[in-house]
Amino acid sequence: MADEEDDIILSELDDEELVLQMHDDLYDGLKDEIEEGTQILLGRGWAPYKVLTEALVSGMKVVGDDFRDGILFVPEVLLAANAMKAGMAILKPLLAETGAPTIGRVVIGTVKGDIHDIGQNLVTMMMEGAGFEVKNIGINNPVEDYIAALEEFDADFLGMSALLTTTMPYMKVVIDTLVEEGKRDKYIVLVGGAPLNEEFGKAIGADAYCRDAAVAVETAKALIARKHNQIGA
Repeated sequence: MADEEDDIILSELDDEELVLQMHDDLYDGLKDEIEEGTQILLGRGWAPYKVLTEALVSGMKVVGDDFRDGILFVPEVLLAANAMKAGMAILKPLLAETGAPTIGRVVIGTVKGDIHDIGQNLVTMMMEGAGFEVKNIGINNPVEDYIAALEEFDADFLGMSALLTTTMPYMKVVIDTLVEEGKRDKYIVLVGGAPLNEEFGKAIGADAYCRDAAVAVETAKALIARKHNQIGA
């Protein structure tokens, strides 16, 4: 649905103008416009992966950068991420059919004893917006749930969240169990949450501490690229 106030009719824009307009609409969290723009580009013969990367992922990068820099805040980013999700709902089955590449596969969840999920839901949406496949296993996860999800999803990353000082130590339980079972090197482990810091992340053996969703995306991209380079070396 075009923005009647600005009298913009999406179908009348050329491809380049439409992509730029979709970036603006993502930034403003306009779900209907993103759905329409996605359908228009597909109707013009764009490959689903091209729509994803050029219209959606590029637009979400601006959102992520401004969130990181304190220009946008959580409610605005959630709106943008929900608009992105609407476009993704159209593209996901098409991407599966075409075997389009993904950056990496992520399992994320809040640790045992902790029922906070706003932060991890935001990370999930930002990760998906950046081209990762994400399996969010929710709240209050014991170590068994993490390990089962990692293996079932064939994940590259484990993301753990904690919002309470009392639940933070459970992250080390999960990492130590991965070590004991000889599985630690298979996964890149990212941790986050309000009471955490970089020192804590290092102390428990995580690969990185991420202070917010935008940093989580940047860190994940950098670490998966490094992993691929090491494998290819």
